[in-house]
This record gives sequence, C-alpha cells and structure tokens, in this order.
Amino acid sequence: MKKINTAPISGTQELLPEIQKSFDNLKTKINDTYKSHGFFNIETPSIERTEILLAKAGGDTEKQIYKVIKTAEAESEADQALRFDHTVPLARYVVEHENDLTFPFKVAQIGLNFRGERAQKGRFREFYQCDVDIIGRDNLPVAYDADVISTLLDTFSAFGLGTPVLARINNRKILSGLLEALGLEDLSKDIYNIIDHAEKVTPEKTKMDLEELNLKKDEVKKLLNFIELNGERSEIITKLNNLEIENEKFAEGVAELDQVLYLLESLGLKENIVADMKIVRGLDYYTGTVFEFILPEYKNIGSVCGGGRYENLTGYFSEKSFPGVGGSIGLTRLFYVLNEKNLLPDSIKEKIDYAVIPVSEHEFDEAFNVAKRLREKNYSTTIVLTNKKLGDKMTYASKVAKNGIVIGEEEVEAKILTAKNFETGETNEINIEVVSNPEDFWAD
Repeated sequence: MKKINTAPISGTQELLPEIQKSFDNLKTKINDTYKSHGFFNIETPSIERTEILLAKAGGDTEKQIYKVIKTAEAESEADQALRFDHTVPLARYVVEHENDLTFPFKVAQIGLNFRGERAQKGRFREFYQCDVDIIGRDNLPVAYDADVISTLLDTFSAFGLGTPVLARINNRKILSGLLEALGLEDLSKDIYNIIDHAEKVTPEKTKMDLEELNLKKDEVKKLLNFIELNGERSEIITKLNNLEIENEKFAEGVAELDQVLYLLESLGLKENIVADMKIVRGLDYYTGTVFEFILPEYKNIGSVCGGGRYENLTGYFSEKSFPGVGGSIGLTRLFYVLNEKNLLPDSIKEKIDYAVIPVSEHEFDEAFNVAKRLREKNYSTTIVLTNKKLGDKMTYASKVAKNGIVIGEEEVEAKILTAKNFETGETNEINIEVVSNPEDFWAD
C-alpha cells in the first residue's frame, strides 16, 4: 500500500487538544469582549464571487486568492473564490441587507480566511481573523474610532498576558495634508510606501529612498522630522500645530487625532496609547484614523492588531455612502507568537474539570449518571471507558482532567463518591463539592 503524506498542508495550523483548548479560550475571550461592547456577530460565506473579492483589491491579491474549481453541477455559476479577509464580504453584506440593518451597525466577525501566499514561520495560508467594525450610513462620528480602539484594548486586557499592549495611533489626513501643502501629492503613494516600511530598514535607507524621488533637501528633512514624531497626546498635537501647515485636510486630521486620543485618555487608557506618525497602514481604503497594536516588550513580534477608518466601504458595490471604522486581530498568528514566547497565562491552559472512572463495565451506568449530574452543574466531564487496569485509567485521567472520581462496587453500595485533585492529591466527598444531597447522583 502506497504511503500517503498525512502532514497538514504548509501554511495551515493543526493543534493538539490541550493547545487547541488554549486557542479556543482566546477566541472565546475575544468574542465575549466584542459582545460586551455592543457588537453583533455575523458570519458571511467563506466562498464569494471572484468579482466581489477583487472589486477593491490590487493585482497581488488576485495572485493570492484560492479559486474554487467548478464541478459539472456548478458550471453555470460565476467564478468563485475563498475570502481573503472579512472587509470585502462585509461591504457586500451591508449593501445586500441595508434595509434590515440598524445604523450605526456595530458588527463582529470571527472566522477563517485564506490567502495563497508563501507560507512562513508564524504566517499562514488559512487563518482566523477576529474583526470589529462600525458602519454608518452617510456619516459616522469620529468618536466611533475611539470606540473600536478601546474595544480592542479591552480584548487584549482580557487575555491576561502579563505584558502591556500599546496602540500606536495616527490619522492619514495629517500626512496627506502635509504632502498637499508641500506640493507632493502626486508622489503620495510612493512616500506612503516608504514611511510604511521605515521601521524595517535603517534611517539612512529611508532617507535615500526619499531622495530617489527627486525631492528637495528641505522636503526630505521635513518628512524625516515628521515621521519621527511620536508621544502622548498633549505633546504631539502641540508639535503638529507648531508646524504651521496651512492645509485644511492637515488641520482636520490633527483635530480628529486629538479627539480620538482624548476619548481614550478619558477611559483611563493613557498608558496604552501613543500618537505615532510612522503608522500609515498600507491598505488603500484607510482614509482617516489608523492604528496598530504592539507588545512593547516584544517589538520584534511586530503588529498584533491593526485597523482604521474608511470613508466609503461599499463604493464598488453601491452609490450610497457607508463610512466605517474597524480593526482586526489575526488570531492564528497571534496565538502562534504568544505560544512561542510562552506568553499564554496558565489560566488559559486548563484541563477539563472531572474524569469519572468506572472500575469495570458493571459501573458504566452509574458513571454515565454521575457525569450527567456533573454536567448539569456546569462542570466539564469525561468518562474513562477503556478496558484497562485501574492504575492505567487513573494515569489517563490525570492527563486530561483536574479531578478524578472512581466508581466501583463499594461506591455504588455506599452511595458516597470521592473526588481526587490530581495536582494536590487532596480528596473530597463529591456531595460536599458539588451537590448538597448525594442521593441526587444515583438512579432509583
């Protein structure tokens, strides 16, 4: 028989059960935090029409999407592909269901996305993204930008990582207005790209890249000084105003950044935010507030969350205006990095509560009944049904559960159960720990 390669496809994640539990717990914490901030959960299909996915995407995206091979039955249908993010499907969703939605529409999406890019350590082709977005109809107050950022900061706080998270915040209008004032708007795409990569290269390289655009020396100097601006709100807003840039868009961007930072400070998040002119975000649809989260003690990890404001989410699908703001946690990559750095708290890595261990098959019915009662008390419970020696059953149980309950002939007759804590070795009568009346555990 030919041996088949059973390894998962490169760029996909496959976890052992105890690690999967940690992953699922993080996902649950994200979902719970999003819900607590008033976001409604939706799920869009993993498969979309290719023309939908590529409506606002560039050529590189077309090379990365996974196309669906059509069957004979589906021959009449349009070309289809797997979604590469949640944003484009959300735009289609809003247009499709506009009349049934309440705006501003606060929406959360947690699900798998797919990109056929070259797999690298910590980067995946199949990955979970956990998005929050707030969509307005015709307009959306800038204060909602702070709402999204505070939601994501609270999410990271819920992880209990033991290391601080820092939100680096900017506004695209500031740099756009500066370039207009300098007469460099025709080079904006190239300049944005240089700034977006400034932290990945040396300052000398950034300077050289700007000079290669045939900028004047004073223009290069102004841009280099500008991107070095970072700090707390009062300091940076003052420095930006002192630049005396006569441009309406620049002034609007500074005012919006000031408002977002002020609102976040008023929530007691001053230590978790910073204004940073290097944050411009590479995606074309960001038009105002932009942000990236980092773990300052682990800067080499890079961004662990990002997002921003887009003035017209649905421009390719509708003539109506639906401005929005959103952010995304790349959970698969984040989990990989946190696990590699041993940053996942012990509280996340939990076993199930109880393993019920019948001595023989004669106690199977009682074991099932005990497990049922425990689950009714909201304890996670498994039953060890293997035909092995009791010692082997206990060894197995200690690997999967915090506590073990042995059920033999004596326990059935006495109607008294004892739970053993595998970590401490302590034993307790189950009626004390779980129910007031041990008779409740036994069938008549």
